[in-house]
Amino acid sequence: MNFVSDIAISFRREIKPTLRTWYYLIAFGLIQPLLYLAFFVPLLGEVPSPGGVAPIQWFVPGMMVMLVLFTTVSCGWALTEELISGSFERFLVTPMSRPAVMIGRALKELVPLMLQALILVIVAVPFGLTMHVLPIVIGFVLLLLFGVGVASLSYSLAIATKNDGSLFYLVSHSVSLPLMLLGGVLLPMTAAPDWLFWLSRFNPVTYLVEAERALFMGEVFTSTVLYGVLVAAGVAVIGVGIGVAQIRKATL
Repeated sequence: MNFVSDIAISFRREIKPTLRTWYYLIAFGLIQPLLYLAFFVPLLGEVPSPGGVAPIQWFVPGMMVMLVLFTTVSCGWALTEELISGSFERFLVTPMSRPAVMIGRALKELVPLMLQALILVIVAVPFGLTMHVLPIVIGFVLLLLFGVGVASLSYSLAIATKNDGSLFYLVSHSVSLPLMLLGGVLLPMTAAPDWLFWLSRFNPVTYLVEAERALFMGEVFTSTVLYGVLVAAGVAVIGVGIGVAQIRKATL
């Protein structure tokens, strides 16, 4: 129970500044996905669709993964300022659980993201998106798991590069862009050349994107969804583990 309460304390500490300007966060966070819906989806009419569904049915889940990936990869930037000022170290003097601290911080990034993703789904319905409520809810849970892991890795990078902010920016963006492109976020990798398709098999984001698309098509008990669950859970466990190890180093 202490672990859950520690998560809640960490989350409340981080979310308070966000709540003061939540409308800016939601509005500006939605601009890019909505522009993709308006200007990119109409170009997908001739693209082969898995299962013969409307392009928006597989495009929206890809956008949701991109939204989570790009935001969580760069969220460690805010931590670097706390590390430089010393405020984060003062917070770590408390006897709080280190995994709880990491998860609470990650949830602060993910709660607004989930709200943005929900609005994106609702906006996409008039464009032809078919709603499968339970599978879509499962998709949101997978995004939360994956986002916690990636955010924790971002915090780890921030701690490791706290004296060089440009290095954090360089590494995070150098990693996120290839992951997105090879993950088939914008277009299904089934339409890619063979060499690119097989290269994408080594990218964990690929399996998450494919699982999200399967869930948005109403599938639940399939191997595609299972692989996505394993990837999301694996990223969460590995990310939090590395993040906790870095926090402990930072408090030595």
